[in-house]
Parts: sequence; C-alpha cells; structure tokens
Amino acid sequence: HELTLQKLQATIAMGTSRMFRVFVVLGTAFMILLIIIYWDDVGASHLYLHNPVSPGPKIPHPLPARQRPQTSRTPSFLSDIDAFVNQFLEPGTGEPTDPAPVDTSNQSEKAEERYIPRREWKIHLTPVAAELLERQEQRRQLLQEMCANDSLLFPGKNRSFDDIPNKELDHLIVDDRHGIIYCYVPKVACSNWKRIMIVLSESLLTDGVPQRDPQAIPRDLVHNSSMHFTFNKFWKRYGKFARHLMKVKLKKYTKFLFVRDPFVRLISAYRNKFEIPNEDFYRRFAQVMLRRYANQPTPPASVSEAFGMGIHPSFSHFIQYLLDPKTEKEMPFNEHWRQVYRLCHPCQIQYDFIGHLETAEEDAEHLLRLLRVDNVVEFPTSSRNLTASSWESDWFSTVPVEVRKELYKLYEPDFRLFGHHRPDSVLDE
Repeated sequence: HELTLQKLQATIAMGTSRMFRVFVVLGTAFMILLIIIYWDDVGASHLYLHNPVSPGPKIPHPLPARQRPQTSRTPSFLSDIDAFVNQFLEPGTGEPTDPAPVDTSNQSEKAEERYIPRREWKIHLTPVAAELLERQEQRRQLLQEMCANDSLLFPGKNRSFDDIPNKELDHLIVDDRHGIIYCYVPKVACSNWKRIMIVLSESLLTDGVPQRDPQAIPRDLVHNSSMHFTFNKFWKRYGKFARHLMKVKLKKYTKFLFVRDPFVRLISAYRNKFEIPNEDFYRRFAQVMLRRYANQPTPPASVSEAFGMGIHPSFSHFIQYLLDPKTEKEMPFNEHWRQVYRLCHPCQIQYDFIGHLETAEEDAEHLLRLLRVDNVVEFPTSSRNLTASSWESDWFSTVPVEVRKELYKLYEPDFRLFGHHRPDSVLDE
C-alpha cells in the first residue's frame, strides 16, 4: 500500500508540474498578445509624443526621467487615455520655455547640440536682421488684433479649435522630425513649400535614400496626399485622442503659412486653371460657368474641344461664379480660391511665422533659418511668370465696380487679417 501511495503521489506531482508549465506557457502567450494589442492602440502615439525634434526657434527638450511616463503600465490606463494625453498639455513638461538642463562638462560648447540632431544643427554667425524680426512681430500682432476686433466678422471666427470639423484641417501638414506645421495655401508658392516639407520629413526615398533636392521632386508627387501627413489623417491613426495630439503639436511645434494679395491670388488661380487646358477643372467648374453666365447651354464635352473652338470662361464669368449663392450651396469653394481664413484658421491657431509672397525670398530665408534647417534644404527659386499686383486694374476692367465691391466683401477678412492694402484703384473707380 505504501508503494502504491508513493506512486500515486508522484503521478499527482508530475501532473501538477505539467499543468503548471502549461499555465506558464499560456500566461506568457496571453501577456505577449496583450502587449501587442496595447502597442497597436497606444504605442505609436506614445513614441509620437516623445520623439525628440528640432523645431527651432522653439526647442522642446527631453522630459526629465522622473516625468517620463512608464511604458510598463498595465492596459488599465487605456480607460483613462484623455488624462494620459492631457498631462502633456500641462506646464513644466518639456515646454519650449522650460530651462534646459545644465551641461556642466562643457557648457560653452554647442549646448543645444544635445537637443537637435547633429546633421540638422547649424551655427549662425550673424544675427537675423532687425527689420525681418520686426516685420514678423508686426504681422503676428496685426493678426491677433484683427482676431480680437469685433468690427471684423466672418464665419467661424469665434469658434474654438475643437469646433473645427476634421475635414477642414486637411491643409495642415506636419513634420515630426523637425517639429514643423505648415498650412499650405494654393497659389502662394505652395508647390515649393510642399517640396520642402517632403525633403524635411524624408517621406520620399530614391533607391532607399531620402530625397534631398526639392527641385528634383516631380510635380505629381508634390501634390500627392500620400507624401504628406496632415491633421485630417490623425483620426485614422490615433482615433479618439487625435484632437489632443493636435493640440500638443500646435503648442510645441513651429507653425507657419504664406499668403498673398487675395485679388492677385484669384487672378493667378483663374490663369492657371481656366486659361490653360485642364480637363478636371473644365468639367467641374468651367462647364458650369459657361452654362450659367456665357450663354452656352451645351458647352463642349472636353477641354481640348472647347479650347479648339476658342471657348473658355472669362475672368468676369469666374467672378460671377464666386459671388453666385448657388456655388457654395452646391459645394465649398475649391481650395484654389477658398479664403485663407477658411483654409488655415488663423484665429484658432497661433502662427509663429507669416510669410508673404510679395517678400517670398527674404521670408523663406528667414524662416528656414529660424527652423534651423537652412543647412539641410534651400527654398527653390521659381523662374515661372508670376501674377503681378500691378495687373489688377487691367484684369478687373471687365468687371463692374459694384461686383468688385461685392468680391472685396467676400475676401475682406483675408485682406485685413494679413495686412494686405485695400485695392483702392480697383474699388473706387
């Protein structure tokens, strides 16, 4: 009996040990699966928040070790993701205004090199010209004053950033490598600035090597949405806390846009889209203008046929289209003539740099230097014929004065927000 009892105990012990090993294996597999699910949900955004960037002039410093969130937290924190993200909106967590840790070993030598990748860092031997700094200060100050001025009213002016629909944030391009947000405005050198953003974000590879020459980027890729990470893509990647991440980046990154005289921008858009054969714009817009305003009930089916017959909408037809209430009822303005305040939301986003096409070369050099990337990329110089502001009177000569004044009301917010002079010669004839 004792022998039988010993065998029974050995069998039980062996079974217990085997069961224990099975539980260990299953538990390990479960933990690995849990980690994978957890990483898919929040891991990317966790890294997204903490990757060091070199956004100059704002330089976000790495969080001190005691402030860094622990990656070993259990998945229970997913139930409180809002609190997790909101902690990065609180002061004292690596804000650009926070003092940098003191490097006692060699404080006088390249102190900022600890926070900016070596190849993106450059010593600037001469200070930025005082008039350029003053120009930016005046533009930012004017924008703030106009946004606070009750005499200037326009749709969406007083809404919060949270109230802006996600689809209206598709012009905000983000470069996380350098901490930059660019709001592109069509017909304001946006092709070249998009090229700059592609180079900086290294989103285009040639034989496995990032493209470094902006001018070598084909035009069809420049405007390819897959080349740019924009705010309206945050929802797909980050889900319910996308808006929080937008706020983090808007707070920490350097934000810029370029603008130009609104009337001149309209002339440029008309020349580019309706004086040059463009099948897409002909079918979507030109045919509508021809039917409504040019006494063409059955316009040619294709742009090649129309141009072969010498048919295209005039500039006056284009202005009628912009002022026609039917236009906005059918669809929002196309981005090429949509107002800048609707594209870039300047009263909800505090831009750090406001460039003007009229001072494009100086502004581009100044901006790239402030971003500390002027040793990485140069702004491409354009040899294309640019629409001159001196042409306004000629272009509007076929447009009745009362119609011109209605058009000014439509674009008045852009004129006043960005300091463009009222076109008296066009409006007061």
